[in-house]
Amino acid sequence: MAAKNIRPASSAYVYGNTARVQAVGQAHSGENLQKRYKTAKPRRDAGYQHSVSRTVKRKQEKALQMDLPYVVALTIAACCALYICVSYLQIQSSINSRIHNIQVLEQKLELLKSENDALHTRIKTDIDLDYVYKIATEELGMVYANRDQVLLYDKTESEYVRQYEDIPED
Repeated sequence: MAAKNIRPASSAYVYGNTARVQAVGQAHSGENLQKRYKTAKPRRDAGYQHSVSRTVKRKQEKALQMDLPYVVALTIAACCALYICVSYLQIQSSINSRIHNIQVLEQKLELLKSENDALHTRIKTDIDLDYVYKIATEELGMVYANRDQVLLYDKTESEYVRQYEDIPED
């Protein structure tokens, strides 16, 4: 037999997920296709098929039924999950608020440090050593110590001198 070149009468878009056979000169409609390609219904052979489907249906119904222990276990699991989620959110909120408090305290610390440094610099620049010397010598009658009045003391045990210890004589 020679192969015939078959062309469709119209090239229409095919809807759906199945490939359709199109005969020459025959228009297809959804109704014709449904009549033409009916799904095969399962045959009922003897009593075996019928009893199997009944057993399967009973098992499916039994599987869909929720008995009391299953419901209780499911409720407990849901409550535990809810408790864990709420606890997690509370802890996360607590951590966020503490981080915010730490940031605020760090900002206050930086502000206090900068104020302290500014005051320290101002105090250093405000002290006039010439004025202090003038007040000490003229008004208070103080005088510098002579070289023979100054005693040098070397102690290597610690970096400070305790007042209750005796000062060694040269």
